[in-house]
Amino acid sequence: MNDQVISLVRDYLVAYPREAETLAPLLELAATDVPVTSRGTLPGHVTCGAIAVDMTYRVLQIHHRVLDRWLFPGGHVEAEDETLEAAALRELSEETGVQPSAVRPLRGLPMDIDVHTIPENATRAEPEHTHYDFQFVFQIQRSTGPGTVDLRLDEVIDHRWIPVSDLHHPASRRITAMLAG
Repeated sequence: MNDQVISLVRDYLVAYPREAETLAPLLELAATDVPVTSRGTLPGHVTCGAIAVDMTYRVLQIHHRVLDRWLFPGGHVEAEDETLEAAALRELSEETGVQPSAVRPLRGLPMDIDVHTIPENATRAEPEHTHYDFQFVFQIQRSTGPGTVDLRLDEVIDHRWIPVSDLHHPASRRITAMLAG
């Protein structure tokens, strides 16, 4: 999977060259034999998120139980995930119940690679570390009325749909431009 990470980051940097310095540590780590998608890889590892947009240009967010923050559905890459995009889609389904058959990917590249620090988790014996979160955009092809979302309550305590224009996220302009185009 390291080769896939390197390829995606390089393609991403063609579109967003200003992020090269931020992503340099990830490229260095991925160039080694260390499995960069493994949760145990430190000082950081790859995670995947799903930016799910409905037909009225609203984005699905979940309120994460442990981090107590509104986020896009997502999480760690599993051994059975064949691609990073597949990992994002699996996480979307697991956390929200939105089925893969109800969405379509809007591009093969991540919309954003968000680099952020995860605080120490003494319960899991995890030190502070970095997540390189590959965020893929999926368009939900069905109505997002009642019953669309079925939360995994052990990880998620709530959800909301917000207009793309209300996102406070670095990729919000990118998402808006892609949907308009």
